[in-house]
Amino acid sequence: MSQGSTQTKAADAPGGTAPSMHRDDVPQLHTEVLLDLTNVSLSFGGVKAIRDVSFNILKGEVRAIIGPNGAGKTSMLNVINGFYHPQQGTICYKGKTRRVMRPYIAAGQGIARTFQNVALFKGMTTLDNIMVGRSLKMKRGLFWQILRLGPAEREEIEHREVVEHIIDFLEIQHIRKTPVGKLPYGLQKRVELGRALAMEPDLLLLDEPMAGMNLEEKEDMSRFILTTNDSFGTTIALIEHDMGVVMDLSDRVVVLDHGIKIADGTPDEVSSNHKVIDAYLGVA
Repeated sequence: MSQGSTQTKAADAPGGTAPSMHRDDVPQLHTEVLLDLTNVSLSFGGVKAIRDVSFNILKGEVRAIIGPNGAGKTSMLNVINGFYHPQQGTICYKGKTRRVMRPYIAAGQGIARTFQNVALFKGMTTLDNIMVGRSLKMKRGLFWQILRLGPAEREEIEHREVVEHIIDFLEIQHIRKTPVGKLPYGLQKRVELGRALAMEPDLLLLDEPMAGMNLEEKEDMSRFILTTNDSFGTTIALIEHDMGVVMDLSDRVVVLDHGIKIADGTPDEVSSNHKVIDAYLGVA
């Protein structure tokens, strides 16, 4: 998602035709592999969080990672963005096999994420929280940013314009100056999405983006996710417990259970898989 596309498409999206809430209305053809995980295993002491898991994420798709509680879903996102380092396996991103990855390096390479528990600066306004997402895009040093003179001032104005378009896109103009700690949970999740979008990611990781939301809030978040994917071409990997949302939004779904991959395919294929049904029903 380039800065130019952010400014034009994000500004146009709220006033345009709302996208369908169902992925299967328009066939999605994705062939280029953006991220490839092969035989990844992760342990914490004697606890095996992920065991020999392989799957890929194709450029431009919405890829869901689902499974019961304790299946290893969040651990997998932490592996992808470099917060955890697997003991075994390989991770290939944009055609290059990664060795040691840190979250700030992943961010610099175009991987952004939101968290299961909102991770915002509660005393800062909505606008300032989203501006944090522009930090890696700023070229001027801290000294010039503090002085806010000359080139640094012009740069900040340019980045604020991008942030304002994101605020318009997410329809949160009315809370742009409100400290996020005073916002209801659903709006906080939207602000966190805005901060991630401000990074202009190639791969956006969403950890339960609709947790704690009511039906209307889920519909809004689904719409923003689909527009981000369809209009900006952002590749998205998401964890979500609401199976209706997963089946409507996703191109493909990978299912984990106790750290093991038990299914991988289209939403229809996964929803009819007996191993998946058994895992969610608690059948041994």
